[in-house]
Amino acid sequence: ATGVGWVYEYALVDDSGQYDLSQLRSMQDWYLRYPLQTVDGVSEVASIGGYVKQYQVEVDPNALQAYQIPLSKIKKAIKRSNSDVGGRLVEMAETEYMVRGLGYIRSLDDLKSIPVEVDKNGTPIRLEDVANIHLGPELRRGLAELNGEGEVAGGVVIMRSGENALATIEKVRDKLEDLGKRLPKGVRIVTTYDRGHLIERAVDNLKDKLLEESIVVSVVCILFLLHARSALVAILTLPVGILMAFIIMRWQGINANIMSLGGIAIAIGAMIDGAIVMIENAHKHLEDSVRKKGRSLHVTERWEAISMASREVGPALFFSLLIITVSFLPVFTLQAQEGRLFSPLAYTKTFAMAASALLAVTLVPVLM
Repeated sequence: ATGVGWVYEYALVDDSGQYDLSQLRSMQDWYLRYPLQTVDGVSEVASIGGYVKQYQVEVDPNALQAYQIPLSKIKKAIKRSNSDVGGRLVEMAETEYMVRGLGYIRSLDDLKSIPVEVDKNGTPIRLEDVANIHLGPELRRGLAELNGEGEVAGGVVIMRSGENALATIEKVRDKLEDLGKRLPKGVRIVTTYDRGHLIERAVDNLKDKLLEESIVVSVVCILFLLHARSALVAILTLPVGILMAFIIMRWQGINANIMSLGGIAIAIGAMIDGAIVMIENAHKHLEDSVRKKGRSLHVTERWEAISMASREVGPALFFSLLIITVSFLPVFTLQAQEGRLFSPLAYTKTFAMAASALLAVTLVPVLM
Protein backbone atom coordinates (compact mmCIF):
# COMPACT_ATOMS: atom_id res chain seq x y z
CA ALA A 1 0.00 0.00 0.00
CA THR A 2 1.01 3.62 -0.50
CA GLY A 3 -0.03 6.99 0.87
CA VAL A 4 -2.35 7.47 -2.11
CA GLY A 5 -4.09 4.11 -1.64
CA TRP A 6 -7.00 5.58 0.34
CA VAL A 7 -9.82 4.70 -2.09
CA TYR A 8 -12.95 4.19 0.01
CA GLU A 9 -14.36 5.25 3.37
CA TYR A 10 -17.62 4.39 5.08
CA ALA A 11 -19.44 4.92 8.37
CA LEU A 12 -21.80 2.78 10.44
CA VAL A 13 -24.98 4.64 11.39
CA ASP A 14 -27.53 3.35 13.91
CA ASP A 15 -31.00 4.71 13.11
CA SER A 16 -32.64 2.62 15.83
CA GLY A 17 -30.69 4.07 18.75
CA GLN A 18 -30.15 0.60 20.22
CA TYR A 19 -26.38 0.44 19.75
CA ASP A 20 -23.73 2.65 21.27
CA LEU A 21 -20.40 3.65 19.72
CA SER A 22 -18.51 0.75 21.28
CA GLN A 23 -20.94 -1.76 19.76
CA LEU A 24 -20.73 -0.09 16.35
CA ARG A 25 -16.94 -0.20 16.58
CA SER A 26 -17.10 -3.91 17.43
CA MET A 27 -19.26 -4.51 14.34
CA GLN A 28 -16.64 -2.73 12.26
CA ASP A 29 -13.67 -4.53 13.83
CA TRP A 30 -15.07 -8.05 13.87
CA TYR A 31 -17.79 -8.21 11.23
CA LEU A 32 -16.82 -5.81 8.42
CA ARG A 33 -13.06 -5.37 8.60
CA TYR A 34 -11.85 -8.92 8.02
CA PRO A 35 -14.23 -9.81 5.16
CA LEU A 36 -13.26 -6.58 3.39
CA GLN A 37 -9.58 -7.45 3.71
CA THR A 38 -10.21 -10.57 1.64
CA VAL A 39 -11.37 -8.48 -1.34
CA ASP A 40 -8.94 -8.72 -4.24
CA GLY A 41 -6.84 -5.56 -4.45
CA VAL A 42 -7.36 -4.46 -0.84
CA SER A 43 -4.24 -4.11 1.29
CA GLU A 44 -5.75 -3.02 4.59
CA VAL A 45 -8.98 -1.87 6.22
CA ALA A 46 -8.39 0.63 9.03
CA SER A 47 -11.03 1.24 11.69
CA ILE A 48 -11.88 4.79 12.79
CA GLY A 49 -14.17 6.34 15.39
CA GLY A 50 -16.18 4.73 18.15
CA TYR A 51 -14.79 3.13 21.27
CA VAL A 52 -12.56 0.06 21.35
CA LYS A 53 -13.64 -2.26 24.16
CA GLN A 54 -10.98 -3.43 26.58
CA TYR A 55 -10.68 -5.01 29.99
CA GLN A 56 -9.54 -2.39 32.49
CA VAL A 57 -7.86 -3.28 35.76
CA GLU A 58 -7.82 -0.43 38.30
CA VAL A 59 -5.45 -1.50 41.05
CA ASP A 60 -6.20 -0.46 44.63
CA PRO A 61 -2.88 0.74 46.12
CA ASN A 62 -4.15 0.31 49.69
CA ALA A 63 -4.96 -3.35 49.01
CA LEU A 64 -1.52 -3.91 47.47
CA GLN A 65 0.10 -2.41 50.52
CA ALA A 66 -2.03 -4.49 52.87
CA TYR A 67 -1.14 -7.71 51.06
CA GLN A 68 2.45 -6.52 50.40
CA ILE A 69 2.18 -7.29 46.67
CA PRO A 70 4.27 -5.25 44.20
CA LEU A 71 2.55 -3.86 41.09
CA SER A 72 4.89 -5.82 38.81
CA LYS A 73 3.47 -9.08 40.17
CA ILE A 74 -0.04 -8.01 39.09
CA LYS A 75 1.20 -7.48 35.55
CA LYS A 76 3.02 -10.81 35.46
CA ALA A 77 0.00 -12.67 36.83
CA ILE A 78 -2.31 -11.27 34.14
CA LYS A 79 0.19 -12.01 31.39
CA ARG A 80 0.80 -15.54 32.68
CA SER A 81 -2.91 -16.31 32.84
CA ASN A 82 -3.71 -15.13 29.32
CA SER A 83 -2.18 -17.82 27.12
CA ASP A 84 -2.72 -21.27 25.68
CA VAL A 85 -0.15 -23.94 26.54
CA GLY A 86 0.56 -27.41 25.22
CA GLY A 87 0.89 -30.47 27.45
CA ARG A 88 2.35 -32.94 24.96
CA LEU A 89 0.45 -36.25 24.60
CA VAL A 90 -1.55 -38.70 26.71
CA GLU A 91 -1.88 -42.32 25.51
CA MET A 92 -5.08 -44.13 26.40
CA ALA A 93 -6.27 -47.42 24.91
CA GLU A 94 -3.65 -47.30 22.18
CA THR A 95 -4.82 -43.83 21.21
CA GLU A 96 -2.81 -40.64 21.66
CA TYR A 97 -4.57 -37.49 22.80
CA MET A 98 -3.02 -34.06 22.53
CA VAL A 99 -3.18 -32.13 25.77
CA ARG A 100 -3.73 -28.41 25.47
CA GLY A 101 -4.50 -25.86 28.17
CA LEU A 102 -6.93 -23.16 27.03
CA GLY A 103 -6.09 -20.14 29.13
CA TYR A 104 -7.03 -17.06 27.16
CA ILE A 105 -9.14 -14.56 29.07
CA ARG A 106 -12.69 -14.53 27.71
CA SER A 107 -14.71 -12.70 30.36
CA LEU A 108 -14.52 -10.46 33.40
CA ASP A 109 -14.88 -13.51 35.64
CA ASP A 110 -11.74 -15.00 34.11
CA LEU A 111 -9.83 -11.85 35.04
CA LYS A 112 -11.28 -11.65 38.52
CA SER A 113 -10.29 -15.23 39.36
CA ILE A 114 -6.62 -14.86 38.39
CA PRO A 115 -4.45 -15.84 41.40
CA VAL A 116 -1.86 -13.20 42.23
CA GLU A 117 -0.34 -14.42 45.50
CA VAL A 118 -1.10 -16.61 48.53
CA ASP A 119 -1.28 -15.31 52.07
CA LYS A 120 0.46 -16.84 55.09
CA ASN A 121 -2.41 -19.29 55.54
CA GLY A 122 -2.12 -20.55 51.97
CA THR A 123 -5.30 -18.82 50.82
CA PRO A 124 -4.99 -17.54 47.24
CA ILE A 125 -5.28 -13.80 46.72
CA ARG A 126 -7.20 -13.20 43.53
CA LEU A 127 -7.03 -10.20 41.24
CA GLU A 128 -10.49 -9.02 42.28
CA ASP A 129 -9.22 -8.74 45.88
CA VAL A 130 -6.73 -6.02 44.96
CA ALA A 131 -8.29 -4.33 41.90
CA ASN A 132 -11.53 -3.11 40.37
CA ILE A 133 -12.08 -4.91 37.05
CA HIS A 134 -14.55 -3.75 34.42
CA LEU A 135 -15.09 -3.17 30.70
CA GLY A 136 -14.17 0.27 29.38
CA PRO A 137 -13.10 2.17 26.27
CA GLU A 138 -9.53 2.39 25.07
CA LEU A 139 -7.92 5.81 25.35
CA ARG A 140 -8.74 7.69 22.14
CA ARG A 141 -6.58 10.08 20.13
CA GLY A 142 -9.39 11.23 17.84
CA LEU A 143 -12.97 10.73 16.76
CA ALA A 144 -15.07 10.48 13.61
CA GLU A 145 -18.14 12.62 12.93
CA LEU A 146 -20.67 12.38 10.11
CA ASN A 147 -22.02 15.66 8.71
CA GLY A 148 -21.68 17.30 12.11
CA GLU A 149 -24.56 15.22 13.45
CA GLY A 150 -22.59 13.21 15.97
CA GLU A 151 -19.95 10.55 16.33
CA VAL A 152 -19.87 7.38 14.26
CA ALA A 153 -17.65 4.36 13.75
CA GLY A 154 -16.40 3.35 10.34
CA GLY A 155 -13.54 2.15 8.21
CA VAL A 156 -11.04 3.21 5.56
CA VAL A 157 -10.18 0.86 2.70
CA ILE A 158 -6.55 1.01 1.53
CA MET A 159 -5.75 -0.37 -1.92
CA ARG A 160 -2.63 -2.36 -2.75
CA SER A 161 0.00 -0.51 -4.77
CA GLY A 162 -0.36 -1.01 -8.52
CA GLU A 163 -3.94 -2.34 -8.39
CA ASN A 164 -6.78 -1.08 -10.57
CA ALA A 165 -8.55 1.43 -8.34
CA LEU A 166 -11.90 1.37 -10.15
CA ALA A 167 -12.06 -2.44 -10.20
CA THR A 168 -11.07 -2.66 -6.52
CA ILE A 169 -13.67 -0.07 -5.50
CA GLU A 170 -16.38 -1.91 -7.41
CA LYS A 171 -15.54 -5.12 -5.53
CA VAL A 172 -15.57 -3.25 -2.21
CA ARG A 173 -19.01 -1.81 -3.01
CA ASP A 174 -20.38 -5.27 -3.79
CA LYS A 175 -18.89 -6.72 -0.60
CA LEU A 176 -20.28 -3.93 1.58
CA GLU A 177 -23.70 -4.30 -0.03
CA ASP A 178 -23.67 -8.00 0.83
CA LEU A 179 -22.41 -7.42 4.39
CA GLY A 180 -24.90 -4.60 4.96
CA LYS A 181 -27.82 -7.01 4.48
CA ARG A 182 -26.64 -9.02 7.50
CA LEU A 183 -26.17 -6.11 9.91
CA PRO A 184 -28.60 -5.73 12.83
CA LYS A 185 -31.88 -4.02 12.05
CA GLY A 186 -31.50 -0.25 12.09
CA VAL A 187 -27.74 -0.25 11.36
CA ARG A 188 -26.69 0.83 7.88
CA ILE A 189 -23.47 1.54 6.01
CA VAL A 190 -23.05 5.10 4.70
CA THR A 191 -20.38 5.83 2.08
CA THR A 192 -18.41 8.95 3.02
CA TYR A 193 -15.68 8.81 0.36
CA ASP A 194 -15.56 6.93 -2.92
CA ARG A 195 -12.69 7.58 -5.29
CA GLY A 196 -14.55 5.69 -8.00
CA HIS A 197 -16.77 8.74 -8.57
CA LEU A 198 -13.67 10.90 -9.06
CA ILE A 199 -12.24 8.43 -11.57
CA GLU A 200 -15.53 8.28 -13.46
CA ARG A 201 -15.66 12.08 -13.56
CA ALA A 202 -12.07 12.12 -14.82
CA VAL A 203 -13.01 9.74 -17.65
CA ASP A 204 -16.06 11.85 -18.48
CA ASN A 205 -13.89 14.97 -18.41
CA LEU A 206 -11.48 13.36 -20.88
CA LYS A 207 -14.38 12.50 -23.19
CA ASP A 208 -15.74 16.06 -22.95
CA LYS A 209 -12.33 17.59 -23.67
CA LEU A 210 -11.88 15.30 -26.66
CA LEU A 211 -15.31 16.27 -28.01
CA GLU A 212 -14.77 19.99 -27.39
CA GLU A 213 -11.34 19.92 -29.00
CA SER A 214 -12.72 18.09 -32.03
CA ILE A 215 -15.47 20.68 -32.47
CA VAL A 216 -13.05 23.60 -32.14
CA VAL A 217 -10.59 22.05 -34.61
CA SER A 218 -13.39 21.38 -37.08
CA VAL A 219 -14.62 24.97 -36.90
CA VAL A 220 -11.09 26.40 -37.24
CA CYS A 221 -10.16 24.21 -40.21
CA ILE A 222 -13.46 24.78 -42.02
CA LEU A 223 -13.49 28.55 -41.43
CA PHE A 224 -9.87 29.29 -42.22
CA LEU A 225 -9.02 26.55 -44.73
CA LEU A 226 -12.51 26.02 -46.16
CA HIS A 227 -11.60 22.35 -46.47
CA ALA A 228 -13.68 19.64 -44.76
CA ARG A 229 -11.14 16.87 -45.41
CA SER A 230 -8.44 18.81 -43.57
CA ALA A 231 -10.74 19.13 -40.57
CA LEU A 232 -11.36 15.38 -40.54
CA VAL A 233 -7.63 14.65 -40.74
CA ALA A 234 -6.92 16.93 -37.77
CA ILE A 235 -9.75 15.45 -35.73
CA LEU A 236 -8.58 11.90 -36.47
CA THR A 237 -5.17 12.53 -34.90
CA LEU A 238 -6.74 13.07 -31.47
CA PRO A 239 -8.34 9.63 -30.89
CA VAL A 240 -5.43 7.88 -32.63
CA GLY A 241 -2.89 9.71 -30.45
CA ILE A 242 -4.84 8.96 -27.28
CA LEU A 243 -5.20 5.32 -28.35
CA MET A 244 -1.43 5.10 -28.80
CA ALA A 245 -0.95 6.58 -25.32
CA PHE A 246 -3.35 3.99 -23.85
CA ILE A 247 -1.50 1.18 -25.63
CA ILE A 248 1.81 2.31 -24.11
CA MET A 249 0.09 2.68 -20.71
CA ARG A 250 -1.12 -0.91 -20.99
CA TRP A 251 2.34 -2.09 -21.96
CA GLN A 252 3.96 -0.19 -19.08
CA GLY A 253 1.34 -1.33 -16.55
CA ILE A 254 0.03 2.18 -15.79
CA ASN A 255 -3.58 2.19 -14.59
CA ALA A 256 -6.16 4.66 -15.90
CA ASN A 257 -6.67 6.71 -12.73
CA ILE A 258 -7.27 10.39 -12.00
CA MET A 259 -3.65 11.45 -12.47
CA SER A 260 -2.93 9.39 -15.59
CA LEU A 261 -6.12 10.56 -17.32
CA GLY A 262 -5.34 14.09 -16.19
CA GLY A 263 -2.03 13.91 -18.03
CA ILE A 264 -3.82 13.03 -21.27
CA ALA A 265 -6.38 15.81 -20.69
CA ILE A 266 -3.55 18.32 -20.26
CA ALA A 267 -1.87 17.12 -23.45
CA ILE A 268 -4.98 17.25 -25.66
CA GLY A 269 -4.63 20.97 -26.32
CA ALA A 270 -1.04 20.65 -27.51
CA MET A 271 -1.56 17.36 -29.36
CA ILE A 272 -3.58 19.01 -32.11
CA ASP A 273 -1.12 21.87 -32.71
CA GLY A 274 1.29 19.82 -34.79
CA ALA A 275 -1.45 18.39 -36.98
CA ILE A 276 -2.93 21.85 -37.65
CA VAL A 277 0.46 23.32 -38.59
CA MET A 278 1.20 20.42 -40.93
CA ILE A 279 -2.27 20.58 -42.50
CA GLU A 280 -2.08 24.35 -43.01
CA ASN A 281 1.35 24.16 -44.65
CA ALA A 282 0.34 21.24 -46.89
CA HIS A 283 -2.85 23.06 -47.84
CA LYS A 284 -0.83 26.16 -48.77
CA HIS A 285 1.55 24.14 -50.98
CA LEU A 286 -1.37 22.41 -52.71
CA GLU A 287 -3.02 25.76 -53.47
CA ASP A 288 0.26 27.19 -54.79
CA SER A 289 0.76 24.17 -57.05
CA VAL A 290 -2.80 24.44 -58.42
CA ARG A 291 -2.34 28.16 -59.02
CA LYS A 292 0.95 27.68 -60.89
CA LYS A 293 -0.29 24.82 -63.05
CA GLY A 294 -3.74 26.27 -63.61
CA ARG A 295 -5.41 22.89 -63.26
CA SER A 296 -6.14 20.12 -60.79
CA LEU A 297 -3.14 18.14 -59.58
CA HIS A 298 -2.48 14.53 -60.48
CA VAL A 299 -1.82 12.05 -57.68
CA THR A 300 1.96 12.25 -58.19
CA GLU A 301 1.95 16.04 -58.25
CA ARG A 302 -0.24 16.19 -55.18
CA TRP A 303 2.10 13.85 -53.29
CA GLU A 304 5.15 15.91 -54.31
CA ALA A 305 3.53 19.08 -52.96
CA ILE A 306 2.63 17.39 -49.67
CA SER A 307 6.13 15.87 -49.39
CA MET A 308 7.67 19.31 -49.90
CA ALA A 309 5.41 20.77 -47.21
CA SER A 310 6.32 17.94 -44.84
CA ARG A 311 10.05 18.40 -45.37
CA GLU A 312 9.67 22.12 -44.82
CA VAL A 313 7.99 22.05 -41.40
CA GLY A 314 8.34 18.40 -40.37
CA PRO A 315 11.68 18.51 -38.49
CA ALA A 316 10.89 21.77 -36.69
CA LEU A 317 7.40 20.53 -35.87
CA PHE A 318 8.59 17.16 -34.58
CA PHE A 319 11.30 18.54 -32.32
CA SER A 320 9.14 21.40 -31.03
CA LEU A 321 6.60 18.84 -29.83
CA LEU A 322 9.38 16.75 -28.31
CA ILE A 323 10.56 19.81 -26.38
CA ILE A 324 7.08 20.06 -24.85
CA THR A 325 7.23 16.32 -24.22
CA VAL A 326 10.42 16.49 -22.15
CA SER A 327 9.09 19.38 -20.04
CA PHE A 328 7.80 16.86 -17.50
CA LEU A 329 11.03 14.89 -17.24
CA PRO A 330 11.95 16.45 -13.85
CA VAL A 331 8.79 14.87 -12.42
CA PHE A 332 10.31 11.44 -13.09
CA THR A 333 13.01 12.20 -10.50
CA LEU A 334 10.48 12.57 -7.68
CA GLN A 335 10.66 9.85 -5.06
CA ALA A 336 8.40 8.32 -2.41
CA GLN A 337 4.77 9.47 -2.22
CA GLU A 338 5.24 12.48 -4.51
CA GLY A 339 6.71 10.29 -7.24
CA ARG A 340 3.89 7.75 -7.01
CA LEU A 341 1.33 10.57 -7.14
CA PHE A 342 2.65 12.61 -10.08
CA SER A 343 4.58 10.10 -12.20
CA PRO A 344 1.42 8.67 -13.91
CA LEU A 345 0.49 12.19 -15.05
CA ALA A 346 3.98 12.84 -16.40
CA TYR A 347 4.15 9.47 -18.16
CA THR A 348 0.78 9.77 -19.90
CA LYS A 349 1.40 13.37 -20.98
CA THR A 350 4.75 12.29 -22.40
CA PHE A 351 3.19 9.32 -24.22
CA ALA A 352 0.42 11.48 -25.70
CA MET A 353 2.78 14.24 -26.85
CA ALA A 354 5.23 11.75 -28.37
CA ALA A 355 2.35 10.08 -30.22
CA SER A 356 1.10 13.43 -31.55
CA ALA A 357 4.61 14.35 -32.73
CA LEU A 358 4.89 11.05 -34.58
CA LEU A 359 1.43 11.34 -36.14
CA ALA A 360 2.02 14.93 -37.27
CA VAL A 361 4.91 13.89 -39.54
CA THR A 362 3.60 10.47 -40.62
CA LEU A 363 -0.18 10.02 -40.63
CA VAL A 364 -1.24 13.60 -41.38
CA PRO A 365 0.74 13.98 -44.65
CA VAL A 366 -0.50 10.60 -45.89
CA LEU A 367 -4.16 11.48 -45.26
CA MET A 368 -3.86 14.90 -46.89
